[in-house]
Amino acid sequence: MQLIHCPWCGPREEVEFHYGGQAGVAYPEHPAELSDQDWAEYVFYRDNPKGTFAERWSHSAGCRRWFDAVRDTHTYRFWSTTKPRPKEVRV
Repeated sequence: MQLIHCPWCGPREEVEFHYGGQAGVAYPEHPAELSDQDWAEYVFYRDNPKGTFAERWSHSAGCRRWFDAVRDTHTYRFWSTTKPRPKEVRV
């Protein structure tokens, strides 16, 4: 069993975590204005590289917090896990 390092709780078994998709995908600013095709692209179209990839993960069976990770999709090795960066504050 692989250990994943939660930025808040430390190393835990992988069964405690849930994959949340590609990191850095922003929610649409004006969702009501999106067409069905735009929504489909937002929900379903993501990068799928072989190699290192920035992802979102949730410690679902622990602190229940989200974090960012860089993981190799070929070997499944986690290179880093970090607390999510705060979103920009708009004035």
